[in-house]
Amino acid sequence: MNTGQMKTFGRKPPDRRTIIAVTIGLLMLGVIGAIQYAGNNNGEAVDRGKMLGEAVYAVDSNTVRCEPGTKPGIAGTSNDEQTSAGIRYMVKTPVNYNSTIAHPLLMVYAPAGTSRYESETFMPLTQEATTAGFIVAYANNRRLSPKAIEELAEIPGLIEQKWCIEKKRIFLTGHSDGGTIAMGIAFIKGTRHIPAAIAPSAMGITGENLKDQSCPNPIPVLLMHSRQDSLFPGYGKEAIQWWAACNGCDPTSPVQGEDGCVTYKGCKNNVTTSYCEGSGTHREWPGKNKAIIEFFRSTKDVR
Repeated sequence: MNTGQMKTFGRKPPDRRTIIAVTIGLLMLGVIGAIQYAGNNNGEAVDRGKMLGEAVYAVDSNTVRCEPGTKPGIAGTSNDEQTSAGIRYMVKTPVNYNSTIAHPLLMVYAPAGTSRYESETFMPLTQEATTAGFIVAYANNRRLSPKAIEELAEIPGLIEQKWCIEKKRIFLTGHSDGGTIAMGIAFIKGTRHIPAAIAPSAMGITGENLKDQSCPNPIPVLLMHSRQDSLFPGYGKEAIQWWAACNGCDPTSPVQGEDGCVTYKGCKNNVTTSYCEGSGTHREWPGKNKAIIEFFRSTKDVR
């Protein structure tokens, strides 16, 4: 890992043994990179999901600012950003991006074998995210390995160097491999300080993978998984139980919401800890874009 790039976050490198424990089970399944993910068949909806929204900036004395001229990133779309390891990613801002106002960052990690462009088609979060004032970034998938997770975890720091990002409001999501990466970054030592909240979908981490892992500080979690996921059956329920325990929630009385999601109560620092179970296949994005954006938008820093 390029230690110079990690100075943005100023922490030690990730615990490689932890990453290996998580990824080796997936490698043994022989499924990483073997699945093809189809985008939404509604082309019009996908096109809208790629459009840049216009943010409404509510500026007051509490607004985090960047000094004028210190952030060279451009407004709009930057398609060909790249890490030192050669991972390409794209960054999209509100159409009226203001480089002196700190924005929350939504980092989207891709399913197996997909590019940043395919990932945006599959998870069309751009319009809703930028309209809500987020900067959103999509990274190319890289085959899961300890090194790949380390390298993908660098991207938020690289974006912060060029765009005006509120460092305490970095949010991670992704599907399948991408969900695994988003969740792994949130609990692996050395990267767990990066996200303020996570919303992984169809991730491939079991309760067995997690049982010997140390808990990060309480963090808001919105975990999405399908009861029809035959590739990672039951993984979501196992993972949310671990997160509920780590977040110090009351495990006895989760509340069922009208949206079908279950939310745990009594969590430390009042962090949201929710599990949404769908009925699609593993290859389907749950489509809870509005809920994901609202979850992140309403998240307050608890670290």
